[in-house]
Amino acid sequence: MSSFTETGLVKKLFDLNQSQQSIQTLSLWLIHHRKHHSIIVKTWLKELQRAPSTKKLTFMYLANDVIQNSKKKGPEFGREYEHVLVKAFKNVAQSSPEPKTINSLNRILGIWGDRGVYEEPKIKEYSTALNGTETIPKVEVNGSEKKRKGDSNANESDPPKKSRTAVGTEKKAKSEVVEVNGKVETHITLSPHQPDGDPPEPEDLIKVILELENSASSDAAVRERIASLKPEVSELAALDKLEDKEAAMKLAADVNDAIKILNDYNARLAVEMDDRKKLTTMLRDFLREQQELQQQAENRLVEYQNKLSKIKEVQKEVRNHMNNLPDLTSLPDVTGGLAPLPSAGDLFNAHHH
Repeated sequence: MSSFTETGLVKKLFDLNQSQQSIQTLSLWLIHHRKHHSIIVKTWLKELQRAPSTKKLTFMYLANDVIQNSKKKGPEFGREYEHVLVKAFKNVAQSSPEPKTINSLNRILGIWGDRGVYEEPKIKEYSTALNGTETIPKVEVNGSEKKRKGDSNANESDPPKKSRTAVGTEKKAKSEVVEVNGKVETHITLSPHQPDGDPPEPEDLIKVILELENSASSDAAVRERIASLKPEVSELAALDKLEDKEAAMKLAADVNDAIKILNDYNARLAVEMDDRKKLTTMLRDFLREQQELQQQAENRLVEYQNKLSKIKEVQKEVRNHMNNLPDLTSLPDVTGGLAPLPSAGDLFNAHHH
């Protein structure tokens, strides 16, 4: 996962398109960097206000995906967006949006209300900013109309019973109902693969690996001390050889020292075991993320290779067209050997003579 910079965020928002993959990929990246939630939401609003009217709905889909899917990680994004959504809805409403854009945003508001993403007073505030009224208008769906509260799933068509059952058990499946690109969907977090945890930053992963270089199992000095312990400290038969109290006290001291060394070393080994389990989890999450990013990069490569191929076709056609155009330098002299027309200076001089 690339590190966070405001410049990088602006670039990603500029490249954002209305495809589900584009929205979910950027949403995943934003949630991963949620410690920067304040600057993320501030930059999102600024770029939304700059975006053309046709792209503003995509920005709202992104915000919806982040708000709903970040809830498992923490409330930061929900709270941060809460303070700017009035400005966002007003900006969209003032950009002369198409009716279908308003309908899509009203469906989002309906979902937020039904799912308790925001409290009712906030939903009314957002609706006022978008529609000029606290009541969310009826939304036309496939030629009919449905009220927001009357349709708990806010879907574009009546879902079959099987779908409703799936939605009803979404908590167990760790899924969310979100609206992406005009469609209300149930999908697992942000991608087809449900990560067990946040993928670590590369520097965090390197730090853990370096720390394990000094782990207990690599401490040769302590292992040597343990190996050099007197056999008597671990053999009950040594008790039969004790001849006096002084020898017994010396053995007891040796046993106590051995117990302390082994207790300390075992505690360090237990910590190392936990650290290695943590590293295993980090590596698994990091590998999963890299595989997803690799797939995205491969898809992007195919996309741009196709674009390059089309551009080369255009280049070839332009060259062919240029080759078929006449060469003006080879055309006959149309002046027929006539003297060139006098310049303005020649006419001026002739007039004064």
